[in-house]
Parts: sequence; structure tokens; C-alpha cells
Amino acid sequence: MSESHWHTLATLASATCWGLFALTWLIGAVYNEQHAPKARRRAARIFPWALILVLAIIVLLGIPHTSWRSLTVRSGWAYAPGLAILLVSTVFTLWARAVLGKMWTLSPVLKEDHALRTTGPYAVTHHPIYTGMLGMLIGTALLAGLGHWLVLLVLAVVIIEGKIQAEEGLLVEAFPGRYEQYRRRVPRLVPGASRLRGMLGRLRH
Repeated sequence: MSESHWHTLATLASATCWGLFALTWLIGAVYNEQHAPKARRRAARIFPWALILVLAIIVLLGIPHTSWRSLTVRSGWAYAPGLAILLVSTVFTLWARAVLGKMWTLSPVLKEDHALRTTGPYAVTHHPIYTGMLGMLIGTALLAGLGHWLVLLVLAVVIIEGKIQAEEGLLVEAFPGRYEQYRRRVPRLVPGASRLRGMLGRLRH
């Protein structure tokens, strides 16, 4: 496939995947506002993810497009894996969002009759939505030739880490013992990380 065809496919795939992501989140937020159980406990310290996101947008818009050329690496080998990662990650993210259902919130909270999800995508990682989002960013970055997407990926890691800390604090409080067992059994963000650590440990010995 020619470079121009790959570029067209990459643009279409990125727009479709992120469009589905945004539409799902918007519809879910509106629905949950009316039908989700009420929040009974919020994280004591809310990570300022929104502020970081706004600052990121300001920086990205303020820096001329030509300044990102030093970070832009367009190579044919990155298109196929980038597309595959983007598509798989999008499906995984939407699956996790569907499974979470009414328990989903924009900020870390515990709801009335809060349910701990441990099956489906939640048997793959603790935070499959974040896993999928990071995968979508990696896939898009590969398709776009890196550039400013590297900055967005780093910022996403910072924001997600902050939200994870707040969410896990609430879950440990709500499900003492049970969540600790789940956390030891299932990887945090990277699928298969526990098995990989086990294999590396056996190799060392």
C-alpha cells in the first residue's frame, strides 16, 4: 500500500475510533446523570486532570506545527501495528465502558450499592478503560508519525496515574480484602504483566 493510501486510512481510522469513543462517553454521561445510583463517597483529593488537559491544549496550540517535525518520524513499518493497536484498543475500551455501566463516573466516587467489576475486561487489567485509552493513544501516535502525540501520551499517563491512585483508595476502603486479592491477581494496566514477571522471576532462578 502506498504512503498516501496509508495516510488516508490512518486519518479515517483515527477519526472513526476517537469519534466512537467521544460519542459513547457523551451518551453514557448523559444517561448516567439521570439513571445512575447517587454518589455516597468522593475521593478526598481530586487529581487536577482537567487543569492538566487544558494546559496541554494551550501548549499544543501555542507551539507552531513546524516545531514538532523533530519528533515526527513517518515510517511504513509503524502503520500496520499502529492501526491494529488502535482498533483493538478501541474495542477493548468500549467493551470495558459497557461492562462498567452505571458505575462509570468522570471523577473517582463510590456510589450507592457500588459493585466491584472483576470479570470480562476487568479480568484482564484493573483499569481496562485506561488500558484501552493508552493503547488508542499509542496506536494513533504510530499512525501519525509520533510528533505531538508523544506529548499527549505522556500527559495521559500522568493524568491516569493520578486518577488510579484516587480510585484505588476508594475501592480498598469499600471492598477491604476483596480488592486487595483482586489487585494481586490481575495486572494494573498492562495485560499479561503478572505472567511476564513470573516468567522473568523463574529465569533469574
